[in-house]
Amino acid sequence: MLFDKVKAFAVQLDGATAGAEPVFSGGQAVVGRVLLELAGAARVGALRLRARGRAHVHWTESRSAGSSTAYTQSYSERVEVVSHRATLLAPDAGETTTLPPGRHEFPFSFQLPPTLVTSFEGKHGSVRYCIKATLHRPWVPARRARKVFTVIEPVDINTPALLAPQAGAREKVARSWYCNRGLVSLSAKIDRKGYTPGEVIPIFAEIDNGFTRPVLPRAAVVQTQTFMARGARKQKRAVVASLAGEPVGPGRRALWQGRALRIPPVGPSILHCRVLHVDYTLKVCVDIPGTSKLLLELPLVIGTIPLHPFGSRSSSVGSHASFLLDWGLGSLSERPEAPPEYSEVVADEEMVPSEQRPFLLLQDPNMSLDGPFFAYIQEFRYRPPPLYSEEDPNPPSEAMRPRCMTC
Repeated sequence: MLFDKVKAFAVQLDGATAGAEPVFSGGQAVVGRVLLELAGAARVGALRLRARGRAHVHWTESRSAGSSTAYTQSYSERVEVVSHRATLLAPDAGETTTLPPGRHEFPFSFQLPPTLVTSFEGKHGSVRYCIKATLHRPWVPARRARKVFTVIEPVDINTPALLAPQAGAREKVARSWYCNRGLVSLSAKIDRKGYTPGEVIPIFAEIDNGFTRPVLPRAAVVQTQTFMARGARKQKRAVVASLAGEPVGPGRRALWQGRALRIPPVGPSILHCRVLHVDYTLKVCVDIPGTSKLLLELPLVIGTIPLHPFGSRSSSVGSHASFLLDWGLGSLSERPEAPPEYSEVVADEEMVPSEQRPFLLLQDPNMSLDGPFFAYIQEFRYRPPPLYSEEDPNPPSEAMRPRCMTC
């Protein structure tokens, strides 16, 4: 039979390595080929190619109208972000082409739009990109081949908005049996808003416990997926990293002088899609026995381009110095000190036993670290090396300085 003559039909992308597919971003060219292997001569009507990229959300909500009537409301929205069509083999109208047996390659290339949305798989939505080839033959069902590819839109954290420190303060009156039992206050600060996977967030915090019982401070990085359709919103939250501090006794004060919270290999923030967003926050809270927790949220942006250690050395050093002075965590010496060893500034990840974790990591069972949402994020395991001072910490003495010939 005619359809048995097709031994193989597939789409391949250039740049793929063993076990890994290429990753694209907006404005790049996608280059590849359609492979067709025939066991014998076959008549072909046409070979067409289509590339698509879609952001799609869908969820349902149950609503009741009265005591006995219930109905389900469905919300769905779709946005086309890539649409490309091409004909790789097109005989004259009403005719066919006979291809000899063997291997045939049909190259293709197309340009992606300047800006795209990062590939994403979530509970109520997704962003997917694929290329589909369709082989049309007379008197035989069309043969199709499909290839999924990943898009990662670059998010550069080396921008003023993402390098700015984030800070906040909250306080709460602890009550027990309708009586005021004391004031609990929390203030926290981080050195910037933008981070990349694998980096460590140093948390500076101050906890004052005016309550009559010990309180427990803790922190977590929370991912929020927001899906939007027909004016409605649906959100899904998951804790991706957490740490717990030591209990703070009654009338005591505790300081976090850069407690390290490492960011796992999660996907980047998605901020500019019409139907879905992926946001991150650092939540610092204090558990107060007998009353609701005291919660402080600081916004985060997870990027793909890490902090450039030598981008703006003077401003970075000055900003870091003022950051520490504002919190009373250090003082500027009269003469700049030599930079520390790299191993001294790399903090080991603080591990919390699973039974003692204050947050349940990755609460959503459908949220996996193996899909395209996570697979191509480079894990930067260490923070950038310390910045060197613009001034020489050991200037030459007066006797060693070269003198002017006219002096």
